[in-house]
Order: sequence, then structure tokens, then C-alpha cells
Amino acid sequence: MDASKIRNFCIIAHIDHGKSTIADRMMELTGTVSAREMKSQLLDSMELEREKGITIKLAPVQMQWQGYTLNLIDTPGHVDFSYEVSRSLQAVETAVLVVDATQGIQAQTLANVYLALEQDLYIIPVINKIDLPAADIEKVSAQIVNLLGCKPEEIIPVSGKTGLNIDQILNHIIHQAPAPTDRHETTSETRALIFDSYFDDYRGVVLYVRIFDGQIDKGAEIRMMAAATNGLALEVGALTPKMSPSSSLSEGSIGYIVTNLKTTREAKVGDTVTLAKTPANQPLPGYKNVLPFVYAGFFPVSNDQYQDLKDAVEKLALSDSALAFEPENSPVLGFGLRIGFLGLLHMDIIKERLEREFGLDLVITNPSTNYEVTTTDGEHLNIRSAADLPDQSTVVEIREPWVKGEIILPQNMIGGVLNLINEKRGHQTNLSYIEDRAVIDFEAPMANLLTDFYDQLKSITSGYASFNYELADYRAEDLVRLDFLVAGNRIDALSLMCHRSEADALGREITKKLKEVIPRQNFEVALQAAIGAKIIARETIGAYRKDVTVKIHTGDRDRKAKLLEKQKKGKARMKRFGKIDIPSEAFTVMLKRN
Repeated sequence: MDASKIRNFCIIAHIDHGKSTIADRMMELTGTVSAREMKSQLLDSMELEREKGITIKLAPVQMQWQGYTLNLIDTPGHVDFSYEVSRSLQAVETAVLVVDATQGIQAQTLANVYLALEQDLYIIPVINKIDLPAADIEKVSAQIVNLLGCKPEEIIPVSGKTGLNIDQILNHIIHQAPAPTDRHETTSETRALIFDSYFDDYRGVVLYVRIFDGQIDKGAEIRMMAAATNGLALEVGALTPKMSPSSSLSEGSIGYIVTNLKTTREAKVGDTVTLAKTPANQPLPGYKNVLPFVYAGFFPVSNDQYQDLKDAVEKLALSDSALAFEPENSPVLGFGLRIGFLGLLHMDIIKERLEREFGLDLVITNPSTNYEVTTTDGEHLNIRSAADLPDQSTVVEIREPWVKGEIILPQNMIGGVLNLINEKRGHQTNLSYIEDRAVIDFEAPMANLLTDFYDQLKSITSGYASFNYELADYRAEDLVRLDFLVAGNRIDALSLMCHRSEADALGREITKKLKEVIPRQNFEVALQAAIGAKIIARETIGAYRKDVTVKIHTGDRDRKAKLLEKQKKGKARMKRFGKIDIPSEAFTVMLKRN
């Protein structure tokens, strides 16, 4: 295939600005998919994607238009998958930037534009949803001109729903966008970038690749350079969007390789594929190992389901190389797994998939991030939950991850959002304006954004703000482990790390909540929050009281006192031997603080 007749592009946008709908219209217009097979959001194949209306896994598709081969990658918009987005941008030369005519530029629009500019891509600005009554094309055009420095007439106004002007985007890609050969120096070695991989139950690991140099033939022995594993290219071809096999994948093209590998850990996103017989000297730049930074304990409601949970997570991990997990045991919840995620949306999706696809009933403990601890012996530890923290007397310092965040919001709502950032121990680093929008850059500790920062941001700004973040670094802070005791027993699964200045308020708030969800017993139960041996908050769940004096019909005070005294002794004995059932709701009170 002549590389000058190939155009590789992706569509980038904020969530719900119409990426997948525009991709649908392009496939219809180019005749890639017949009207009979067409359904909305065709590339979002997962049930969850269709229900939430978001793209979770990217999907490539090849189209033919006026004698040119167009390779489109539909990328996820959400911040948790930004590494996948950056790899997809590396695989293409052109980015179609879609902005909603009713909402204007949002946080992930900005984040993705920066990623595209970093990869030095040719950007085509598009305003979508111009047929809606609330569309404000002039205002949104001014925002785009301000952001990209382009001319207003270069912006293509389209409607993804009706298909208006979609052909203009395709023509612009053919005539103005660069071909693969214009952008990259080629060598005689064979090198291809893996921008996605997934596990197929029947065929093994399937790689989505962009060939930069050389070609890969069907049946060739291939090597993954970063993972240092070898495999076979059992089948190669293009996606239209179904798999269409061919004899080889040539330079400049995007396609798939079916391998004989057993797990995506052997072929991670960002790795370079080369031929095992004549390997390349240098891998393609930009590969990094993605590390999870949100951890949560997943426990089955009944312990009989532990093996099912383990099997289910192993199956999901086959196709999601970012999923890290290890067994965990809790005296209250029994056996479970501690799972690492890229962010809260990633966690939400895995939880939904485990409950739906595998029919599991789960209890999820408070999500936490990872901390770096230095002990008095000079040892450096990486801990993932408060329960792993060594004795406080042996700890020299604890470093927690901080994130760089960016919030885009209407100008009249800045005050409330700055207050929220300060409440979360964060601080604003910059404030700038794009037309009628304000952009707040800030830094804050990751742990404080985990629980309900996003919900509070949405409620303060009536849903108008959008938020994007990335990991900045680890900083030493005055952190303590906050423990919760129920009837004198420490419950490890409820322990959490927090800043010393927040410990008192948090201890009081959570003991109050636990008092509401833990049922009353036949004896009095103390709920306490403690830092080490020091109790900082206490609530008491009163006992059920049986009226033992009901059978005394006379008003004899002494007889009543005697019976009540006898009952009190019995209750004291019960208290000593009593075991309390803690309902699973007690663990979810931590997830939503207010």
C-alpha cells in the first residue's frame, strides 16, 4: 500500500461532546458499515460504555474515501485513561478536535489539546451539535481561536446527529493533513507501536499497532522490546470495524496482530513490536510502565465467593494490563483482594463489570492511594493502605502523592471552587481566562481528591465545571494513621491515613456515621477513633432495653432496683463476651463523606 495515500487520525474531545457519534457518521458516509449493521456508538461495544455514554476502550477503524485509506482511532475522553490517549496520539499524524457548541471548551478538551501539541500533531478544529437550539457557535469559535490561534473560517461546524458537513472533515483530512511519510524518518528496521491490546477468549492476545518502519507479515516471529517476550503473528489485518485479514501490514498503516500470547502483561500499551530474527536497535520513544495510584479492598459478601472473585479479577486482568491485585485478609471481612486502579472511574468500571458479568456481591473498602515511608533504619517502604503502616515510633517521614489539577468553570463561580480547593489542603497555582471561562490550575494531595471532590465540585458549580488532573510528585507531610475501634476491637479495614490537622474532625464525623449504620446490640457498644493509643472521638450505641420490671405490679422501689441491678450484671457479662456484626454499609460510609 502506498503510504502517501494513507491518512491516520484520531478524534479528541471532552466526555459527551460527540466523538463516537461523529465516528458513526464517518463510517456511514464512507460506506464502511452498511445501514443494516449501523447502530449508534458503533465503536463503543461494551454494554457499560453504551449505558454510561462514554468510551472506555479505544477502537480503531479503517475507511476508504476518494481513493485514500483513512485510519481513525476513537479515543477515551476520561482522565483515568490519558496514558492510552497519549499512545493513540503517538500512532497518528492528525487530531480532529471536537468541541460541543452548547458547552464550549472543557477541562479534558484542554488536556487532550496539550497532549496533541506535545506529539506535534496537525489539529483540525470542529464544532459539533450546531443543530441544537442552545448552540452558541460564535462564542465557542472565539474560545477555539483563543486556544489554538487558528482563523475562525478554519473551524468546521458539523452536526454528528444529522451528518451535516461530515464530508468537509474527511476532505480536509485528505487534502490538508500530512501523510505518514511526511512526519517520520524511516529506517530499514521493523518497528511498530502497540497503542492497545486486549485478550480474546478464543484467539489469545490481540494487538492494535501502528507500523512506523518496515512491515510485519502473517506468521512472522515478533518480539516485544520492553516486555522482552517473543510471540507469533498468527494473523494480521485491518479493522473495518470487523477484522479483515491480509498477508502483511506495511509501513504507515494501522491494524491488528493476533498473537499466541496468553496475557496482555506480555504486550503492554506503548511497547515496540519488532521482528525476532532481525530486531531493531532502538525501541520507539515514550514507553512507560503505568502504575496504579488508587487502591481499594474488594471482599465478597459471603466467603464462599472468594475463589469466584479471584478468578473473575484474573480474567479482567488478562485484558487490562493496568490492573494490579494481591490477596488481602481482614478479621471482619474475611478473604478478599486489594486491587490497584488508574483512578476512580477505572475502579467504578471494574466494580460494575465484576458485579454484572460475574454476578458477584461485593463489599469495597475505603479507596486509598500509595504512600512512601522512610523508617528509622533508613528503609524505604511503599504502602498501599493504612493497615500496612509500621509502628509510628519507627517512622521518620511519610510522603504522599500530590496532583496537578486543572478546573474550567464559568467566571462567576471561582470563589466557591477556590474555597473547596483550600478545604482539601490544596492551593491555587494559576488563574487564567479563555473568553468567558476561567481556568484554575491548582495542586492538592491525591488522597483528599479520592472520596468526593468531584461530586462537591459539580454541586458547587451546578454541573458547569470540568476537572482534569495528573500526578505531580510525592511530598513529606505530617500524616497519621486514624484507627476505628468498635467495642474496643480495632477494625483494620476502616483505618485510614490523613493529615494530623484533619484527624479530629474526620474521627468525629466517621464515628457519628458508624453509629447510624451499626445496629444496636443487647449491650452498650463504644465506637472510638484513635491515633495510636490516644482516643480522639467517641460515640456510644445504646443497648436494647428490655423492661424487666414489667411483672412487678406493686410500686415497690427496692424490688425494681434489685431486678435492674441483676439485669445490669447480665449485660456487663454479655458485653465481655459479645461479638458485634458490622454490616457492609459501614465500609461504604467512608466512600461518601458528606
